[in-house]
Amino acid sequence: MPDPSVSATGATPARLHPLFFIGALFFIFGFVTWLSSVLIPYLQIACELTSFQSYLVSFAFFISYFIMATPSAWLLKITGYKKGMSAGLLLVAAGSLLFVPAAIYRQYLVFLTGLFVQGAGLAVLQTASNPYVTILGPVESAARRMSIMGICNGIAGIVAPLILGAVILNDVDSLTAELQNMSIAQKTAALNALAEKVIMPYIVITTLLVILSVLIYRSPLPEISPEEEETAKPEGGSVFHFPYLLLGVFTLFLYVGVEVIAGNTIISYGAYQGIKMSTARFFTSFTLLAMLAGYLAGIVLIPRYLSQQAALKYSALLGILFSLAAIFTSGYTSVLFIALLGLANSLMYPAIWPLSIHGLGRFTNTGASLLVMAISGGAMLPLIYGRLADQLNEQQAYWMVIPCYMVIGFFAVKGHLIGRKK
Repeated sequence: MPDPSVSATGATPARLHPLFFIGALFFIFGFVTWLSSVLIPYLQIACELTSFQSYLVSFAFFISYFIMATPSAWLLKITGYKKGMSAGLLLVAAGSLLFVPAAIYRQYLVFLTGLFVQGAGLAVLQTASNPYVTILGPVESAARRMSIMGICNGIAGIVAPLILGAVILNDVDSLTAELQNMSIAQKTAALNALAEKVIMPYIVITTLLVILSVLIYRSPLPEISPEEEETAKPEGGSVFHFPYLLLGVFTLFLYVGVEVIAGNTIISYGAYQGIKMSTARFFTSFTLLAMLAGYLAGIVLIPRYLSQQAALKYSALLGILFSLAAIFTSGYTSVLFIALLGLANSLMYPAIWPLSIHGLGRFTNTGASLLVMAISGGAMLPLIYGRLADQLNEQQAYWMVIPCYMVIGFFAVKGHLIGRKK
């Protein structure tokens, strides 16, 4: 018989309030992260970059997760979760502020530095918030709670490219055509003006992040001690005694990579298919809208009708089918299938996370840090896509995501059971 004190989210009423704060943080994750989808084509024009160079945007942002995951866990042990979240928000604000001098001097390296600092701040936030979602309720419904957080992330991901795209990619098609006939001086002036379009949006973002940092610091968000919550006493002497965790880390690495590829390449891919940038700039929002639909489905289906591992298995299968469809079609149809990868990807993160840390006991914190490090897949895989796009073309480069989805499917069917105690 279900416990009447447990809500539909799998959390007790007394613990619903903290989830609202965590939901606000997941909104920030989505908003800041998916701005990259607009920055990639924007900086490719403003800083005159190749496809490979433009995807250094994703690399700079996501590689900070790998570098900062362990320091983040160390920081949270000193500051506690709430103060650590507040500090993480300030770090994201500092990275956003770096966009101002980067735009004034049109320096791509400064843009990348700002993105790295933003990612470092989000690594702190992710390290703190993901265990919150998993701990605040039964492990069986963790994927459902993660899906709710994913809705917050997805809504932000839909809104962010629309807002920034309307500001910095407005009339970019005519500008691109005019650049061909400009003198060097005229071209430099036009590109400087284009670069400066990001200044005001990022000043606003910086201000809002500072305000939210203060609100989190002064909030009634309770401190959680994972050591108190985790009563399991596994026999292993380290996380390396849990093969399913290590497979989960690698699976999450691949998942984040394909998710970022689906969201961050679709605008440039639309342009490759002959669609005007004024239209293509909306495509990332369609990917996130498909992802949002998947999150809603997860809330309804998991765990009542569909287990976490079954959801992951079917999601991997959809990823393979949609990728093949995108490769073998063209125009808007092909772009549509790339957008539908958002649907295929939506339930992967909510399922991989709890399947990977289940039963770790006192190693849950370390396992969470490793999973946060795996988010660096968003740094590496888009770079590989960019190189393939330069050498082949933007469409054929999508072949690389198919083996990634196959590995994800393996983890869903068998990998999450390897080395797990019954």
